[in-house]
Amino acid sequence: MGSETICAIATPAAVGGISVVRISGEKSLEIAEKVFKPVSGKSIRDMKGYTAAYGKIYDGGERLDDGVLLVFKAPHSYTGEDVCEISCHGGIYVTRRVMTACLKAGASPAAAGEFTKRALLNGKMSLTQAEAVADLISAQGEQILACSNSQREGALYRRAEIIADKIMDVSAQISAWIDYPEDDTPVVTEEWLNERIGEVKTELDSLLAGYDTGRMIREGISCAIVGKPNVGKSTIMNALSGVRRSIVSDIAGTTRDVVEETVNLNGAVLLLSDCAGIRETDDEVEKIGVEIMLEKLKSADIVLAVFDGSRELGEEDRRLFTQLNGKTVIPIVNKSDLETKLDVSEIKNRLGEPLVVSAKDENFAEHLGKEISERLNLGKLNASAGFLANERQRACVIEAADAVSNALAAVQTGVTPDVIGVELERALNAVYELSGKRTSDEVINEVFKRFCVGK
Repeated sequence: MGSETICAIATPAAVGGISVVRISGEKSLEIAEKVFKPVSGKSIRDMKGYTAAYGKIYDGGERLDDGVLLVFKAPHSYTGEDVCEISCHGGIYVTRRVMTACLKAGASPAAAGEFTKRALLNGKMSLTQAEAVADLISAQGEQILACSNSQREGALYRRAEIIADKIMDVSAQISAWIDYPEDDTPVVTEEWLNERIGEVKTELDSLLAGYDTGRMIREGISCAIVGKPNVGKSTIMNALSGVRRSIVSDIAGTTRDVVEETVNLNGAVLLLSDCAGIRETDDEVEKIGVEIMLEKLKSADIVLAVFDGSRELGEEDRRLFTQLNGKTVIPIVNKSDLETKLDVSEIKNRLGEPLVVSAKDENFAEHLGKEISERLNLGKLNASAGFLANERQRACVIEAADAVSNALAAVQTGVTPDVIGVELERALNAVYELSGKRTSDEVINEVFKRFCVGK
């Protein structure tokens, strides 16, 4: 629990209808009383929690603004401490003056994420719930909003607790059998250990399997649009983004760099990259564009490989086949509105069934969006079940899964149960680090670096 009473501007640093200055700590009411004077004349310290007062805001003897004060009494507040929130008019200057008045009255400036950090340390939320708050603030699509709300309500924490309970059950049974062999303790058999530890391994593997989908929903789906020049990549980019971001021209090599756009795709965020066309060229600028395209291709979650249905496959098309090995690809045969000259069988054999379309069709973007969602299984992520949302969480589960795998290997080689217990203890520690039950100050501080000041 923080000993200082902290304050910060909790709204964006921009002109708006209102701004909010938040104060949290033992002296919140005392500090608010120096800055805010209710028109009713009542004492702020006598206000009940979850009540509001209208009044005037002062910096010493200088009146700054009229506003509203909200009071939340410990422990029934976001941080678990006494909290006061002063709402003033949303001018940048007046908001900063209100903040300065609170500092003069005895508050200390809050660090990034310090309000949520205090909520964590005061037992108001788990570490995974705190991480979900940051995801909620940065959410740009419906899916990540739903997932963040589910995580904030404890979905991943509950899942971690179920896994921890299963590990503890096995460990307790092993300890009881070792310590009290003469009692009626059930014998710890190889079959029983394989079954119970195997259940834990299945749970951990399931969490890891959903990581990539969760990462894409949280961070956005990296999507590269590639193909030889003049196949319609820029038209596809413009159709998906809904605006003319890429220059459309019949001249090959018009796109010489990577044009990027962020679009909302069925509730998810799609990070589009319209890449320079693949071809041999003596143009130094175009060569650089092709090199950048190849880098984008390596990191893309999904690739839209575009081919021109009005032309036969060429060497540049076939060169693209080899560059797409191991990638999730949607092959697109564009320009179906023109006479078809391309044999799609070779594309089908190398990349799978292509979409034969005209990017100029008004329904094209919607159709392609659904195809991308299906290929990446975006609709199959059960937000309410809890999922891994970041690398810290993933690393904890990898550690736990490694320990459980070692425990299963130990069972099969016939080692003594106490050795198995050591690996299970390592797995339990990793799961507790995931949920935040056991974690270091360094880890907590690293988590809250992502937060803005005021939250």
